[in-house]
Amino acid sequence: MAIKRGSKVDASFSMASMSDIVFLLLVFLLMSLTLISPPALRLVLPKSNNQLNVKPYTTVSITKDLQYYVEDEYVPFAELESKLGEIMGSIEKPIFSLHADKSVPIEEIVKVMNIAKDNNYQMILATAPL
Repeated sequence: MAIKRGSKVDASFSMASMSDIVFLLLVFLLMSLTLISPPALRLVLPKSNNQLNVKPYTTVSITKDLQYYVEDEYVPFAELESKLGEIMGSIEKPIFSLHADKSVPIEEIVKVMNIAKDNNYQMILATAPL
């Protein structure tokens, strides 16, 4: 009578657990990268030593070519007020930040400030730290 061993070593390797770990790492990295880069354009902002910790709901950017962007979408100035109205329509305290290149004339900034005043939006002027 032959005695059989109950503990045979299986030489195969299962990749299922390894692929789960790689997938979770990929998801973690993608989520952390979206938090690092803000959805704003690369602008040279004016410098200031006053920085606020208020979280704006959206951003409006003015490039040195006087092109307007809401988040990273180009919007002509004539449609800027309606675009902000769509985004901030149901928000209780609508706040947006204005990212204007430091070479933008003050008249262009005042135009956006007037839109904020007319619609009771709060506006934060984004600056770079000193």
